[in-house]
Amino acid sequence: MTAPIVILVEPQLAENIGMTARAMANFGLSELRLVAPKNGWPKKGVREAASGATHVLDRATVYATLPEAIADLHALFATTARERGQMKRVHAPEPAMAEVAERIGRGERIGLMFGRERVGLTNDEVSLADAIVTFPVTEEFPSLNLAQAVLLMGYEWRRAAGLATLRFSGEMLSPPATREALLSLFTSLEATLERAGFYPPEKREIIARNMRDMLHRMSMTEQDVRTFRGALRALDRKTGTGAE
Repeated sequence: MTAPIVILVEPQLAENIGMTARAMANFGLSELRLVAPKNGWPKKGVREAASGATHVLDRATVYATLPEAIADLHALFATTARERGQMKRVHAPEPAMAEVAERIGRGERIGLMFGRERVGLTNDEVSLADAIVTFPVTEEFPSLNLAQAVLLMGYEWRRAAGLATLRFSGEMLSPPATREALLSLFTSLEATLERAGFYPPEKREIIARNMRDMLHRMSMTEQDVRTFRGALRALDRKTGTGAE
């Protein structure tokens, strides 16, 4: 699926542009447009800040004005932390990216516009957008770093596009232990502990039952049982009590 286009208006710091490229690459955004970057382009240190996301920087295009940068787009979303007094739709990132995904699915080209590090977007720049996206940040400290804002939007885009699958899971790689394996482990454990003098004679049965309950709560796998029994055999060899 085609992704939205990231547009940075007059970005100043090479570090922020590089980290923006990294954030874009994390979530599958690849098209970066720079509008009149301060002190020209390319910037010293920008590739180091990208931490390997240089393919985004290599494809980045530079425009002298914002109207030139958005001329081929069908819709534009402006990110801002300040209320602008403009009669525009205002979205949180999640519903905004749901709309973006839907429109991109229809073949439209959509831009996500981010402002300057210190002052953000001007009201005139925001007026060129179809809608505003703002973040549910605290009133006490609403300002976001440029790359952080891009990261949040990229994350919500990937979710909305149905691409947010985890790279790995925590599923068990070994099947659950059978009753036979658990019973055999109980026998080995109880015999080893008895040889080591762990049980007071009058409490042997209740302690054994408590330990069985504890092991049941662990939902052990076959690998767990093999590891546990291996540890018991090692203890037996170390103490000279003989393996069970």
